[in-house]
Amino acid sequence: MTRMFGTDGVRGIANEDLTPDLAYQLGKAGAYVLTEGTHKPTILVGKDTRISGDMLEAAMVAGILSVGANVIPVGVVPTPAIAYLTRKYKADAGVMISASHNPVEFNGIKFFDQKGLKLNDQIEDKIQQIIEGGLKDLPAPTGAGIGKIFHETAAEEDYVEFAVGTVKGDLRGLKVAMDCANGAASKVAVSAMRKLGAEV
Repeated sequence: MTRMFGTDGVRGIANEDLTPDLAYQLGKAGAYVLTEGTHKPTILVGKDTRISGDMLEAAMVAGILSVGANVIPVGVVPTPAIAYLTRKYKADAGVMISASHNPVEFNGIKFFDQKGLKLNDQIEDKIQQIIEGGLKDLPAPTGAGIGKIFHETAAEEDYVEFAVGTVKGDLRGLKVAMDCANGAASKVAVSAMRKLGAEV
């Protein structure tokens, strides 16, 4: 079996290697494996600014909801925010849709456990085995059993507060020029620097 998961989740060219169908299957199998036995579990989902993020997020969320798990989409945030917010909101797992430094045509899907930690190889292999087995025997709830989306409007601010809280001192008196380009931290970085007293 060729491993689907690399060092940092499942990555590839979006809509070619990493298709919406694969994202759906990862959502379905990932939600099942990571929340097995949990009553109405909740999974946090974030993404970076890549154009394919919306497409993969929609497919991924549909897969998660289809096995009866709820989703909290937190929009564009940096990857460490998912690790932190998964713990803060007491979610059962987290997902980041990002390919970090790779070119824009790439994207990736990375899972976190309920402690905000990267999955071990055994759990990733179990997700892959379920997908390769045709997603057999996974729950297919109907009615009230289907998962729901719950929007958390304070997610970005909660992460900024956490990040600022890790800094000793402040940046008062500094003028800072920031080139955030299209980075996932482009929203939170400016806000965090201002909260620390910098003129941005």
